[in-house]
Amino acid sequence: MKKSTSTTDKSFKPSFFFRNTHFQSIMASSRLRLHYNNIMARKARKMVVKTSAGSRLLSFYSAHPSSRGVIILIHGWEGSSSSSYMLSTGDFFYRLGFSVCRLNLRDHGDSHHLNEELFHGALLHETFEAVNHLSCLSGDAPVYLLGFSLGGNFALRIAMQHARKPIANLKHVFAVSPPLDPYKSTLAIDNGYALYRVYFLKKWKRSLIKKQHLFPDKYDFRDMLKSKTCLELTEKIMPYYHDMATYRDYFNTYTLKNDAFQNLNIPVRIFIAKDDPVIPQEDYQHLQENDFFKISRQRFGGHCGFIDLFPVRCWYNQVIADIIT
Repeated sequence: MKKSTSTTDKSFKPSFFFRNTHFQSIMASSRLRLHYNNIMARKARKMVVKTSAGSRLLSFYSAHPSSRGVIILIHGWEGSSSSSYMLSTGDFFYRLGFSVCRLNLRDHGDSHHLNEELFHGALLHETFEAVNHLSCLSGDAPVYLLGFSLGGNFALRIAMQHARKPIANLKHVFAVSPPLDPYKSTLAIDNGYALYRVYFLKKWKRSLIKKQHLFPDKYDFRDMLKSKTCLELTEKIMPYYHDMATYRDYFNTYTLKNDAFQNLNIPVRIFIAKDDPVIPQEDYQHLQENDFFKISRQRFGGHCGFIDLFPVRCWYNQVIADIIT
């Protein structure tokens, strides 16, 4: 496995008609990008990973019969193992000969019943343990971690934790459109194009309703479900996050700054678009690359998009494949 170099990736240059940031962001989760015959999904088996603290995380493992390694995927906020970008990316790498594991964060996908406590972005320890457990299933094969949006933020923090507590066979970490400052990203969702605020609020509220139905003696979200913005709902849900006094304290637990990337010991690469509608570019202006940390900054791509049509193809999939093969 060679270390990532400082050479510039081939730029993402979609067809003129598909460069719009909202088109790219919407296409990231569109079923139009899925292959009609998803071999990876058909080969998947359900797994529940139990951590040392007793929490349980749902995953789906697709073992390749002649595996070249394992790709572990982590979805974004209110996404799941069944999100289009997870299915599409998983199938792409499965067809290249990799085993694929799609890990659900707590309370994502069909996993709300597995844990009584709520999900939040600071739950790094259980996610790290789950990734470590899944990596051990590969034997001596190399393991690669790829996260999208909030899952990308988790992937970056796992890479930082790996420097102190190594994960077996982890060779490279990739993050697509990861937020560095979740407070600023929340404001961008609330104050930007209304479609994103409506989309995330609807999915978050649906998740909370499901959790309340499963644990009615513990949760009563009726008042906070009236919230009109993501920040308002975050502020109202804070009493359920016992270790954090305010929503700013909460956001600070997974805010990433430049110094956090200076002690890495495995290659880490971020893919970010300058036209990302929910990730403020100012957060990336002061990040400094080093021997292990690289940033692919693209003019187009939206949020987790980087898709061109006719034929449908995802740019970062091919870049990652070139790096790890």
